[in-house]
Amino acid sequence: MPRPAAGKQRKSAKILFVCVGLLGVALIADLLWASSTSSSSRSYKSAYDWPRPKASSDSFPVPVSSNHSAKVVTDKDKKDGVHGRLLSKTFADLPAPDLKWEKMAESPVPRLDGAAIQIHDQLFVFAGYGTIDLVHSHVDIYNFTSNKWGGRFDMPKEMAHSHLGMVTDGRYIYIVTGQYGPQCRGPTAHTFILDTKTKTWKNMPPLPLPRYAPATQLWRGRLHVMGGSKEDRYTPAVDHWSLAVKDGKVLDSEWKTELPIPRGGPHRACIVVDDRMYIVGGQEGDFMAKPNSPIFKCSRRNEVVYSDVYMLDDEMTWRVLPPMPKPDSHIEFAWAVVNNSIVIAGGTTDKHPETKKMILNYEIFRFQLDELKWSVIGKLPFRVKTTLVGFWDGWFYFTSGQRDRGPDDPTPKKVIGEMWRTKLSL
Repeated sequence: MPRPAAGKQRKSAKILFVCVGLLGVALIADLLWASSTSSSSRSYKSAYDWPRPKASSDSFPVPVSSNHSAKVVTDKDKKDGVHGRLLSKTFADLPAPDLKWEKMAESPVPRLDGAAIQIHDQLFVFAGYGTIDLVHSHVDIYNFTSNKWGGRFDMPKEMAHSHLGMVTDGRYIYIVTGQYGPQCRGPTAHTFILDTKTKTWKNMPPLPLPRYAPATQLWRGRLHVMGGSKEDRYTPAVDHWSLAVKDGKVLDSEWKTELPIPRGGPHRACIVVDDRMYIVGGQEGDFMAKPNSPIFKCSRRNEVVYSDVYMLDDEMTWRVLPPMPKPDSHIEFAWAVVNNSIVIAGGTTDKHPETKKMILNYEIFRFQLDELKWSVIGKLPFRVKTTLVGFWDGWFYFTSGQRDRGPDDPTPKKVIGEMWRTKLSL
């Protein structure tokens, strides 16, 4: 009777083999689940942990604001796709007091990436995009006393149409470099002087190299031009040049090389107060021309917006000051000096971590120069970048720029020419 016993043994062996197989499948499934969970956790972390650029000889680490946090979400907000959490479209907004705004006469044309200089009760508004395919080549003037626009006149044909560096001594306006033409065309090194009384133009020596949106100021008898983007429109520049000027005349035959700026890039505010020069905010990277595009069509690239603040002191060294409440860029002409404070309106901040879209700011920031302290003192009627600011007789004005899509969508949409004002007492 050996066969029945052998059959039972084979049957038992089969049962044992099946059990071992099932146990192996269970272990493999468990390992795969654990691996998937770990991978999801890493994806979730990378979506919410904001990468910062590494420090180099040309840059400082970017401070991270503790106020840069999420808001209450709505049904319109997008899920992160991993854990079902909601991320607000307006995550970057900071709490800000409401201000009473009054709408004034609209600019003759809408402007994006234009420039503005205030002299007494007049705001000279230059150039800028009307649309991505249309740029302006003239100056409009707003009179704060009469609250009217007028006095339009043309710019030189060789002068840049956007991303300009510009400053005044109270009569003469010094204009340097910038982008020539629409879309994402190349920069020019041309520089000019405008006599605002006679409306006449003169040439200055060209910059050593063309730049986009460099920080520009008059300090201690010299015209200083710093940073901006290099000729490819993307790479941050840290170059710092100066030229001696006085009463609309150039006293040097060429630009002098100065101490490089600690961190390069365009779209930052540059202000001189009490014989000290301040550089505020800005970004690294920008749109570039699409390769081989006959119209230099703009193509998106990665940008890093920062909150850095630097000051050039008596010893000609750069000091690091307290950072802005949150990263802010596109503010080169969005500032005014009010009672020993720098006031900055709107701009752009870090891109949305989910959609990767540009986010506009609506906050009005104040930097108290005696205490070196930042605060948020109000908000604009809407979020807007590259707005043009003036301050006169207690009124804070802004005009032009690119505004948001609405209260629940801070991404850019319409280029505007609107002029608004609010009473501001500091």
